[in-house]
Amino acid sequence: MIRVLVVEDSATMRYHLREALTEDPELQVVGEAVTGEQAVEMTGRLRPDVITMDMMLPGISGLQATEHIMAEHPTPILVVSSADRQELFSTYNALAAGAVDVMEKPRGDESDADWSPRLRRTLRMVSRIRVITHPRARLDGRAKPAPAPTPPAPVTPPHPSAMAVVAIGSSTGGPAALTELLRELPANFRTPVLCVQHIAASEQFAVAFSDWLAGQTGRNVRYAQDGVPVRSLAGQVLLAPPDRHVYLRDHVIRLSDGPPRHSCRPSVDVLFESVAAEYGAMAAGCLLTGMGRDGALGLLQMRKRGAITFAQDEHSCTVYGMPREAALIGAAMHILPPARISARLAELHPAAVRR
Repeated sequence: MIRVLVVEDSATMRYHLREALTEDPELQVVGEAVTGEQAVEMTGRLRPDVITMDMMLPGISGLQATEHIMAEHPTPILVVSSADRQELFSTYNALAAGAVDVMEKPRGDESDADWSPRLRRTLRMVSRIRVITHPRARLDGRAKPAPAPTPPAPVTPPHPSAMAVVAIGSSTGGPAALTELLRELPANFRTPVLCVQHIAASEQFAVAFSDWLAGQTGRNVRYAQDGVPVRSLAGQVLLAPPDRHVYLRDHVIRLSDGPPRHSCRPSVDVLFESVAAEYGAMAAGCLLTGMGRDGALGLLQMRKRGAITFAQDEHSCTVYGMPREAALIGAAMHILPPARISARLAELHPAAVRR
């Protein structure tokens, strides 16, 4: 039995959530909270297996409730959010604070046809994720910081001053990891960064994510467009658009609606494999937190072609899935938390090479 706490102030939306969950005999609603304070109190008292969290609540917000829960009673949280821009920014802040995943509320159109089964599938997946006290909670002393890992050996690039592109892949937990990695890069880091982040595919969610990430990191973040030469992208962070693969051909950005890989479109493997073929030793690849194995084989191809490759370490991952697969097959030269990956990238003389 998977015990679910529903946090939602709208009676109508609580009804939708209840109705969707009662269709699965293994999902049991153990409580319903209508304020952020109730959400925190009921989490401590009921100790649910998973929480559905609304962002716009009376009293403390869904974001503040998420922060308290992840500091005091870490529990897998699925944010169930509307596509309102203000609420979406709060949603991504909640993901950065330790929430596991996000799902859009019903829109009232044909897209709602499979909403209930998607909710049940997502809750089952989220409930299996082992969460820990989130690092944000450590900033105010509510939890003791973990011991610092032993520093790795310095990275020596195979071709100094020749890094043409950085490719990053992430999934569950990715918004927080991406924010940390990009924020810690030096302000004068000019190498183009291409990123595949598995995220909700609606256009509203996508636009909000790129704007949110830009605001969090102070970097020029936008969605990739077909036909743009890599040499024109100095200082930019490009995200794969929703439901489109992004890859490189003849040193130009290309987009595709080809078949999913590992049930993913965009796929990290598609990006990494093209970077390996196009740039070889003049690239760096980073595989961050996420469920599944997307990106592991592509990262291995990058390493075999001479690229510097990184995987996020287990302690800092929300889900140690994709990076674990990369580590198991020897695809990652260095296994580090996101901030340490940034420091190593900064050592690679990040001047984009004109091709």
